[in-house]
Amino acid sequence: MGSERVLAVLRELARHPAGAELEEIARSVRSPKPTVHRALAALRRAGFAARDGRGHYVLGDEFVRMAFAHHENRPDHLRVTPILESLSRRFGETAHYAVLDGASVVYRAKVDPPTRAVRLTSTVGGRNPAHCTAVGKILLACSLPDDAAVRRWAGDRILDRPTGRTVADPGTLCAELRTTRERGYSLDDQENELGIVCVALPVFLTSPTVPSGAISVSALAYRTPLSALLDDLPAIRSIIDPRPVSTV
Repeated sequence: MGSERVLAVLRELARHPAGAELEEIARSVRSPKPTVHRALAALRRAGFAARDGRGHYVLGDEFVRMAFAHHENRPDHLRVTPILESLSRRFGETAHYAVLDGASVVYRAKVDPPTRAVRLTSTVGGRNPAHCTAVGKILLACSLPDDAAVRRWAGDRILDRPTGRTVADPGTLCAELRTTRERGYSLDDQENELGIVCVALPVFLTSPTVPSGAISVSALAYRTPLSALLDDLPAIRSIIDPRPVSTV
């Protein structure tokens, strides 16, 4: 039984918070049931898997404890959380911190407003296409210096189009990222999800020139329109980077 098979079973367990049966797991990872059963036994011995009252397999408490402990102690998580809390309090909306991972962004931290009844469905560890999110567009603009680089990144892929507003044409994306580089921030005007608008800026936690990730304010358009976020852009900048701007 190889380590890759054990890891495949572990990944599959993570996809089923309510648990999964042996046969279902074996079918998903395309392995014989005896092989998967041995992998699950090894994971259970390590505390990384368990069986619930229905006999379904779930992630074990030890794995969950380790994952949360690792996440909570990550330097970027510790440094951005106060920023996200300040932004969420100011606007009464959700603030995210995300990093670029190929064609996707991965959310590393999220703070929801404490009092608003309607909240976003995004999750820490979740992914979205980079080209149609504000956090993704600012990070693409920083990492892809010109139109040629953007076209190489897009390649022959058909870019996802979650809404009718999504910029999914490479030529249009080139123009969008040029504008983003010039102004230093990016927008998502209901491009990833209808009814949701976002403004994002890069964050430089580990280098003064290369962003470690991006922070966004993501709002329900009916209560905080994009124009309101743009009107308050100086305040967003000062919260994300409170250092005074040099006039020299």
